[in-house]
Amino acid sequence: MGLVDLWAETREQLEGKNIQQLIAFAGSGRLQDGSDASGELRAYLGLVPTEYLLRYSRECLETSFTDSGLALQEVVNQIGQRLGFKVTHGRYRGIKGEIGFDGLWELPGHAIVVEVKTTDAYRMALDTVANYRGALIRRNNLSSEQSSALIVVGREDTGDLEAQIRGSRHAWDIRLISVRALERLLALKEDLEDPEIIRRIHEVLIPREFTKLDEIVDLLFSAAEDVRDVEVTDDESAGEGEEKKFTPVSFHASCISEISGHLTTPLMKRTRASFSSPDGTTAVVCAVSKEHARGSSIGYWFAFHPHQREFLESAKSAYVAFGCGSASRLVLVPFETFAAWLPNLNKTELPDRFYWHVRMHLQGDRLVLAQRGKVERVDVTSHLLRGPLGSI
Repeated sequence: MGLVDLWAETREQLEGKNIQQLIAFAGSGRLQDGSDASGELRAYLGLVPTEYLLRYSRECLETSFTDSGLALQEVVNQIGQRLGFKVTHGRYRGIKGEIGFDGLWELPGHAIVVEVKTTDAYRMALDTVANYRGALIRRNNLSSEQSSALIVVGREDTGDLEAQIRGSRHAWDIRLISVRALERLLALKEDLEDPEIIRRIHEVLIPREFTKLDEIVDLLFSAAEDVRDVEVTDDESAGEGEEKKFTPVSFHASCISEISGHLTTPLMKRTRASFSSPDGTTAVVCAVSKEHARGSSIGYWFAFHPHQREFLESAKSAYVAFGCGSASRLVLVPFETFAAWLPNLNKTELPDRFYWHVRMHLQGDRLVLAQRGKVERVDVTSHLLRGPLGSI
């Protein structure tokens, strides 16, 4: 039974295993170019939660074993995919006639040739990395103006390698980052929801001149604001045009676990509220709200954003989920159905963005969606994942 099947059917068998043991379970048990072991490990890494990737990278760096460097290459490429890059996996070992890069990470308008090293304890042949990029340019795979190289190293103390890059003729084409810093960028991305900030995270990895630090400051400030931001409510006690905010709640993980089981599809975290299957064909936006009581009325307040709509429109099968107080009261609506409700939802329009208000209320034994004006409320009880309210 392969790693993917084991994860789906008997996950507990793999949860405590280290990366070396996982490789032993995969195919022939050795990572080789084009091998079944490589394909199995790659597919498995695309399924597991991000915290597993972070554990596997530490194991590759802290324990020397056969293929530890190759395993780290796979983990780093998976991090690149979760950062939002289109990743082409490279080779483990160079052969004549083939370009030996470790990974090629692409965004619209820029491509990064990635080289992964477990340590910087020796001087690197920077020309080798540059030559990979040059060979891809000559084959018309890359543009010289819209491509660069990124060296990912296991150690954070990279002073010697930094000096080597600065003193070389490749100083404007190569950048350097530790595995730990790359992991922190991924953790930040998964805590954010603003696509503009995610674009800025991508740009951190692209060579540019940082004498003026405004853009880095903008990234840090915007990211902090986005992490602090919480679901916007429609509290009627707020003044005209005001936004009333409440203490954030976070039970996305338990909601997604329920949804994944219901859809029989693994769902990976892409941003704070966006999840998709490893191949991107199934997508879910999951919003959560605490319970709001006003007199005898109980409600749940959410926001839905245009970039979330675009995310769902790109998937073959898409859903919107609303966790109402906890994962035990979970609404799951096909996006096609939800999209038809959007024109009748209240909307807040700000100078730089807008979003729709999604307000749900308990009404007797029903859960209903409020619409603007005198438009009749939509009964969403049938979309509760666990059946009628009385059974929750």
